[in-house]
Amino acid sequence: MQLNLERPDYTWYLRGADGDHALVNERIVHSSFVIAPDALVEDWPVIDAAALTASQLEPLFALHPELGVLGTGTTQVFPPPVILAAFLTRGLGIEVMTNSAAARTYSVLAGEG
Repeated sequence: MQLNLERPDYTWYLRGADGDHALVNERIVHSSFVIAPDALVEDWPVIDAAALTASQLEPLFALHPELGVLGTGTTQVFPPPVILAAFLTRGLGIEVMTNSAAARTYSVLAGEG
């Protein structure tokens, strides 16, 4: 049986993620990043979700998302309330989950457009 990789019809896709790295398209990314179907912001300067600041959200907000999916490593770590408020005051939703769950969620949402 021959297996073929079907690439999605959008530019940036996640093939997997864990607490240490993510596979974005054909490359391994070891640092924090922001991804959307048509954009990738690498080396996002966020190390710890619990210490996330509102100014660090600007690269994400610049993409005009409808929803933010925040992967926080191997365990779910909620950001400070000011971060949740930054999303809500812009009328955006935010979901916080492990990296592997965030990768799966992103893939489903991006696939649905």
